[in-house]
Amino acid sequence: MPGHAGFAYGFRVLRDEGVDSWFLRLPPPNVNWVGTADVLRQVAVLRALEDTDVPHCRVRWAGDELKWFGRPYFVVPWLAGDVVRLGDHDWTSQLSDVQIHQLGQQFMSALAGIHQIDPRRVHYLGKPVSLSDDVVRWDRLYERGAERDRLARAPIVRRKLLEQLPAIESAGVNHGDFHVGNLLCAPDRAELLAVIDWELCGIGAIRNDVGWAATFSDAEAWRLHDMDAPGSRNMFLDPQTLISLYEEARGQRLADMNWFRALAAYKFSLITGFNLDLHRRGKREDPMWEVIGESMEPLMRRAEDLLF
Repeated sequence: MPGHAGFAYGFRVLRDEGVDSWFLRLPPPNVNWVGTADVLRQVAVLRALEDTDVPHCRVRWAGDELKWFGRPYFVVPWLAGDVVRLGDHDWTSQLSDVQIHQLGQQFMSALAGIHQIDPRRVHYLGKPVSLSDDVVRWDRLYERGAERDRLARAPIVRRKLLEQLPAIESAGVNHGDFHVGNLLCAPDRAELLAVIDWELCGIGAIRNDVGWAATFSDAEAWRLHDMDAPGSRNMFLDPQTLISLYEEARGQRLADMNWFRALAAYKFSLITGFNLDLHRRGKREDPMWEVIGESMEPLMRRAEDLLF
């Protein structure tokens, strides 16, 4: 199936009662099954969502026995819908401002619901990531990233992030990649069907997810023209509106959001450089990273601007 992360395969099963449609998720071949390649991390979170109101895909089968695919796996229903697309001729162009705002409410309410999960229910995800660790753990991507000249400001941003660490908060479950491209909707009724793509899930500061969503709707963080790249067209709402909608859903004001927005821009710039390197070396080919790579420098500069 299409996408820029993970390996997903769609298949259908013809039965006497009709046709069942499914998604199979597997880790990439020839990698250690840890971190983002450990698909059972996603299973742990998806199953923790089963008694919540958060729209998600329910896991039908999952396991680490190798007799089926030679790798751990999980299977979820194939939902008929589409992610948010913001081009002039995409489905969201037919929505009114009120409908767009209502969609935003659904999205940020879902995120607030995710953050209400008791982290002890998903102990498989491991220990919480501290704020300082969430800055320095990306150092290896900086060392291995392509187009290092576009990352020239990275050491400065890293230093500022560490110097301005916000006050500690209780840790919660993070989606890790919460933006409109990972929100499956029913276009005909402008309704959120499922939060998808949980590869970066973990335990940490819940403001990480809010900062990430805000960064992907921040026009000042991107320099893209491709119609399928994040940040390349009209933004979905704006950062402060998304933050306010989350605060409304959670019933709590969020402090230090510029820091978390800066961290998100810093991280995604480094992630882009790393994936661009993999693409150019033929390790994991995906031409989209050439397009997204145009925003490595704007993202890093935006991160610096958001810090003192």
